[in-house]
Amino acid sequence: MEIDVRPFGPAGTQDFFSLHSTPPGECFCVFWWQEPGDDWSKVTAAENRAKREGLLARGEYDGYLAYADGRVVGWCQVGPRDRLGHLARRMKPDADAKVWAISCFYILPEMRRHGVATKLLDHALQELKAKGARVVQAYPRRGPLLTVDDMWNGPEPMLARAGFIVVRDDPERPILEKRMG
Repeated sequence: MEIDVRPFGPAGTQDFFSLHSTPPGECFCVFWWQEPGDDWSKVTAAENRAKREGLLARGEYDGYLAYADGRVVGWCQVGPRDRLGHLARRMKPDADAKVWAISCFYILPEMRRHGVATKLLDHALQELKAKGARVVQAYPRRGPLLTVDDMWNGPEPMLARAGFIVVRDDPERPILEKRMG
């Protein structure tokens, strides 16, 4: 199966919404965009979609879409880390506008374990290197009770294979980093 990765832009908007309308993807990749005081447990799919539409209206096309046989099958959110207020509040990294974040993956359930996330990650890292990014972070989840649906930040072993190392260890959510050299 050939996986084609494309930067997310206006031409991919319908594909993005189609992909994220498939459970459990109704977050529309706005978790890290939450405002102070937002209660994620009470937000609806419609509210998430509206927030994403607002992001797109201001030009936040922040990631990559993966296609298999012409059908959208995956997503990876990538962008400058410090634009994600909820990530900054939760992870408390030192502010640095030069740090990029690979903050989210969503792969259709039937396409998981087919290399889609790895292809998205590899493509994103190549593009970030070409843009001159020097530091890229990722925020995988850890824990004995996690399910495949909990891997929305990317599985830690995949990130390690791509050269990410732990820069802040945590039993539930470490910070991994890759220096792009």
